[in-house]
Amino acid sequence: MTAEATEASLTRKAATPAGPGPDSGPAPAAGPASGPAGERPLRIALLTYKGNPFCGGQGVYVRHLSRELARLGHTVEVIGSQPYPVLDEQDGVTLTELPSLDLYRQPDPFRTPARDEYRDWIDALEVGTMWTGGFPEPLTFSLRARRHLAARRGQFDVVHDNQTLGYGLLGGPGTLGAPLVTTIHHPITVDRQLELDAAADWKRRASVRRWYAFTRMQKRVARRLPSVLTVSGSSRQEIVTHLGVHPGRVHVVPIGADTELFSPDPSVAEIPGRIVTTSSADVPLKGLVHLVEALAVLRAHHPAAHLVVVGKRPETGPVAKAIRRCGLEDAVEFVKGITDAELVDLVRSAQIACVPSLYEGFSLPAAEAMATGTPLVATTGGAIPEVAGPDGETCLAVPPGDAGALASALGRLLADEGLRRRLGTAGRERVLARFTWRQAAIGTAEHYREAVDRARAARRTGPRR
Repeated sequence: MTAEATEASLTRKAATPAGPGPDSGPAPAAGPASGPAGERPLRIALLTYKGNPFCGGQGVYVRHLSRELARLGHTVEVIGSQPYPVLDEQDGVTLTELPSLDLYRQPDPFRTPARDEYRDWIDALEVGTMWTGGFPEPLTFSLRARRHLAARRGQFDVVHDNQTLGYGLLGGPGTLGAPLVTTIHHPITVDRQLELDAAADWKRRASVRRWYAFTRMQKRVARRLPSVLTVSGSSRQEIVTHLGVHPGRVHVVPIGADTELFSPDPSVAEIPGRIVTTSSADVPLKGLVHLVEALAVLRAHHPAAHLVVVGKRPETGPVAKAIRRCGLEDAVEFVKGITDAELVDLVRSAQIACVPSLYEGFSLPAAEAMATGTPLVATTGGAIPEVAGPDGETCLAVPPGDAGALASALGRLLADEGLRRRLGTAGRERVLARFTWRQAAIGTAEHYREAVDRARAARRTGPRR
């Protein structure tokens, strides 16, 4: 079944609730009798098709937002697929696993499941899409979530989708059992275009287009959503421009850093020349290849300069080639699978944190580094300036994709201890004032209540004739 046929089928069936199925979970525990200002706490279903915090910002978002919403008195049931979310132990937060076929798991990605693994037509759709070079998870997770929520009608006050944007989530409160609020961190169409621009030949371009075919679905779904949250003004403009969402439906709620965890600690020794960056994937958008090239230039004047990358070492691709070409095998280290405490100490130990991305919808690594008091060099790609702040005040800012500018800014900071100290202090103050998870939870809950109020008003007035 094609994505277009799936959309048509779901539109016809939107008013038909599914019965209870084997994936139905228990109702979430009731929250306190009253919330802030006497309002009843909300029962929230938070959906995430890929929620592990170690493989991207979406998992970090789910982890911290769910915790802070629960601390405000709400109950949050995170409903996720593989890799499953890792959540903090917090009263009011639970996890319901909604398994896919996990086709991209390690150590056997793009695997073909055994015959007895298939459970229904959604599984067949998932495998068929993978076999033809597409990425099925946003669509197939949305279909499973639709079935799951319909079987649990009345158990949630609001459904919050974390950028799935699948056809299964269309149909309104009558289909999902509660009004829908959706977070779009940034349009994936931006990633698609950057990868197309970097493609070496027509075969690679064809592969990229097929992989990102799901973005056509996401555009169609986004235009029909009643309430969209995003994390920055830059992302809001991209959503309006690239996805065609009406500006009045898109609301900015900045996210932030865990400022209790990411905090300064003078007892952690600073390692001369250490530069830290985060890059979870070897894709053009992250700009890591430009940072590697900048390091090669930098070491001519700062021989101790070296780079620690939080992420998996690529064996092939542009970053691996750049490391070999520049002779930096001993100057670039990759670390993966470290604990939160180890990550924080790694950032604290660096003389500089760097965000070399060509584009970011927000940039959690920038906010987290600033929260530790580590001075930041960052590009001006996407929303990064909204997080990092003015050049020379809270960071050093450089144009995206410019290795020479990166090398110059890094060298300037390595040579000036006073500037490092001043930027580090100002950076933490900026994060504390603007970008905390508690502030994000408060702003998000306000939009939940607006969605609930709209749905209640619609029920009172009835359908339009």
